Amino acid sequence: MTELALKIEQLNQHYGKHDVLSDINLSVNQGEYIGLVGVNGAGKTTLIKSILDFISIKTGKIEIFGQSHRETASRQSLSFLPEKFLPPYYLTGKDFISYMAELNQVQTNETEIAEIFKVLDLDISALKKSVRQYSKGMAQKLGLASCFISQRPMLLFDEPMSGLDPKARAYLKRHLINLKKSGQTLFFSTHLLADVESICDRIVILHDGNICFNGSPIECCEQYEAGNLEDAYLKCIGVEN
Repeated sequence: MTELALKIEQLNQHYGKHDVLSDINLSVNQGEYIGLVGVNGAGKTTLIKSILDFISIKTGKIEIFGQSHRETASRQSLSFLPEKFLPPYYLTGKDFISYMAELNQVQTNETEIAEIFKVLDLDISALKKSVRQYSKGMAQKLGLASCFISQRPMLLFDEPMSGLDPKARAYLKRHLINLKKSGQTLFFSTHLLADVESICDRIVILHDGNICFNGSPIECCEQYEAGNLEDAYLKCIGVEN
């Protein structure tokens, strides 16, 4: 029986009198890749923050590998990259990687770090530079590198492709596909349907705080009688093509 990496039951979330998430039920199997898609304001980031216990949930239950998300130990099973990743500007790239490795209690070596940088199309010379000299794309790659080095069984990303050029996106997707072979679990939010289609087992469409579709990209196209995922997505959220 496959272990659940993430289980969300009857999750409700609100800001003031405004309901943001309504009766969210979602399970992610270990080794599964899930893409969370929705328009701006649909509730994607709120859902991720709820999983991480960054914000208190109104009602519901969340478990990470069988442990309550309220338990600090549960979050030791995942690596998180926020949408707006800002590494400490006063550190060098090497300092940041070393700090994150120590925080995650993993051993690293120069060969391993160089390989991850190569995978992400980040020049190894960036290790010696102050983070204040990094572009947005370089900072995003540094954050991704630290997540991969952490060796956690689940990756939780909020818009991981943000700031990446087409070459870097292709490299990242290739690396994620390779990681999947070893049983890695991935749950990420994105606006890029092509990325979901190419690497995900399931697409979860969140709209107006509700999950309006949960299934494979192919099933989404079939359910909405669409020739491609973009058209299916638009039909799902009630937009006429």
